[in-house]
Amino acid sequence: MDIRTLSLNTLRAFEAAARHLNFTRAADELCVTQAAVSQQVKMLEAHVGKALFRRTTRGLVLSDEGALLAPVVSAALGRVAEALSVISTGGVREVLTIGVVGTFALGFLMERLPEFQALHPGIDVRMLTNNNAVDLWTESLDVAIRFGDGSWHGVTAERLMPAPMTPACCPAMAGQIVNVTDLARFPLLRSYRLQDWSTWFEAAGVRGLIANGPIFDASHLMALAAARGMGIALLPLPMFERERSAGQLITPFDITVDRGSYWLTRLSSKPVSDAASRFSQWLLQAAA
Repeated sequence: MDIRTLSLNTLRAFEAAARHLNFTRAADELCVTQAAVSQQVKMLEAHVGKALFRRTTRGLVLSDEGALLAPVVSAALGRVAEALSVISTGGVREVLTIGVVGTFALGFLMERLPEFQALHPGIDVRMLTNNNAVDLWTESLDVAIRFGDGSWHGVTAERLMPAPMTPACCPAMAGQIVNVTDLARFPLLRSYRLQDWSTWFEAAGVRGLIANGPIFDASHLMALAAARGMGIALLPLPMFERERSAGQLITPFDITVDRGSYWLTRLSSKPVSDAASRFSQWLLQAAA
């Protein structure tokens, strides 16, 4: 199968259709007709000998073959665009790929990242968020920001900041809470770290309370649920100063527990790029 017989327009049409899962929206993006996109996709399907899309009652979906091909085509077109950008601007830009636990991205990094980019305009930042499950090697990350105790095999970790945890809820619930035992009247929202609440209860000197609310895989989602009155969340305070200042989240108690910190990590075996070094120095200073 000779890929050289495929036109760039064919690959662009497939990539746009795969991204939108809609031929009409893909056509609008490419400034062509819906029929033109459909024809290009049919040409690609004929080339590979497989259907790349399936029509269902809920709309267009990728077939297994389409799902395999789509990210490869998208990445290839992205690299072409990147190379053209380098040529047209007359200079090579460094690429920095960062993995970030979502709560830290929203609660700290996002509002400060423009400062880093202003200081280092020659660095292209690629940020991938996660729920603390990160693989520096397979995801080709230069650095990763994660939550934990700092002990990861084969990883160099530098502590960014502590993350003391305490219950937080919407103002309406906070008005009904006087004592710790009052928490038993409300859903206690949980993270995948199921011992967080029991550790806090122990620090508060209370026995017999059990957290049985919904489980969330990210603290920022749990905080949103708490702000909307779904229950009471145990949250890392430094990540939610904005919501506390705005009165969206209230912390009824001064009791906090330490369940980990935020760390800047990288593979010990991987050489540190200039971009990664600059970012690390800037972030450690910003966190301090």
